[in-house]
Amino acid sequence: MLRSVARLCGLALALIAGPALAQVSDDVVRIGVLTDLSGPYADSGGRGSIVAAEMAAKDAGGRVRGKPVEIVSADHQNKPDVASSIARRWYDVERVDAIVDLPVTAIALAVQAVAKEKNRTVMITAAATSDLTAKTCSPVSSHWTDDTHALTAGTARAVFERGGRSWYFITVDHAFGHALQREATTVVEALGGKVLGTSRHPINTADYSSFLLQAQSSGADVVAFASVGDDFTKAVKQANEFGLTQGPQTLTGFLVYVTDIKGLGLPVAQGLTFSEAFYWNQNDASRAFAERFRQQTGAMPTKNQALIYTAVTHYLKAAEQAGTDEAVAVNRAMRAMPVAFFDRPATLRADGRLLYDPVLYKVKAPAASRGEWDLYEAMRTIPQAEAFLPMNPACAGQPG
Repeated sequence: MLRSVARLCGLALALIAGPALAQVSDDVVRIGVLTDLSGPYADSGGRGSIVAAEMAAKDAGGRVRGKPVEIVSADHQNKPDVASSIARRWYDVERVDAIVDLPVTAIALAVQAVAKEKNRTVMITAAATSDLTAKTCSPVSSHWTDDTHALTAGTARAVFERGGRSWYFITVDHAFGHALQREATTVVEALGGKVLGTSRHPINTADYSSFLLQAQSSGADVVAFASVGDDFTKAVKQANEFGLTQGPQTLTGFLVYVTDIKGLGLPVAQGLTFSEAFYWNQNDASRAFAERFRQQTGAMPTKNQALIYTAVTHYLKAAEQAGTDEAVAVNRAMRAMPVAFFDRPATLRADGRLLYDPVLYKVKAPAASRGEWDLYEAMRTIPQAEAFLPMNPACAGQPG
């Protein structure tokens, strides 16, 4: 009899606890866009990142389980300590449930650590280091953009196959640049090539002349820019001024945004090769989203902005299905559901890594372009197994 009573009590408690757990905290699903609003990544993220998140919330109906969705934003000023402070305040005081965007590797790693400590969701759509899943996986973290391995695997191989046997790197001197160069070097050397030299520069450098002259005099087949945003575009512009683009050396980038190429112009950027997770003109679904985005911002979306839309959409669907915004529960649902990625197959792996097939693009020559945003020519699709690292076995149980 006592055992029967105990079982009945346990059942009653489970029935009481079930609805209490399946709820939206604070009666609001609050998503924070932590981005660069004023620095070198403002074009690839910035205001466009906020618009993308707002579009996703609106398209999802603006509610989860009847509770409103709210988008907040802040500028991390490209400082990890500032980003960590904002993340802590958002999670602890302002009841933010999920943070998205996070350009710059050091910032993404810092906020990822805070999210794990606070048991809140973080969705990284800009920072690219593969360490975000290979080393620092978390049950509440997901990595959406093409990481450093995906960015280098297709691009380095394609350039090598076109005669790029020797390489010289001009690398931004922070964790992302180091990771990008390291993984590209691994690919080049595995294919039998070699790296002849490296120049490193701080973020937001104004003068690249000494680095470019060293690269030019090295005799390397390829000058590779392991940088992003303003660092990348300023280096390519100055390379053009020094005549590198007209010389025998091939110039290549890795983490390149459509706004970079638009700003550089086709006469300067033509022939650059790189891989991308998203291009606005890849299919009907991407074109429809891009046109809506352009009407609000005046520009086509970058892959970061498109991935913010994808990630926020997926998060809201998962919260609706889970019936709660509790981080582990939502992330478990996110990993179980297929990802709506502009009509392309995509899934979230157990470690939070978004898997899809990147595409290798080449910048068109001016004569081949049919409009101001018609900038890329697709060269080949890179299978996800070739692009992404295998999952770290230590992360196989995520989330849990």
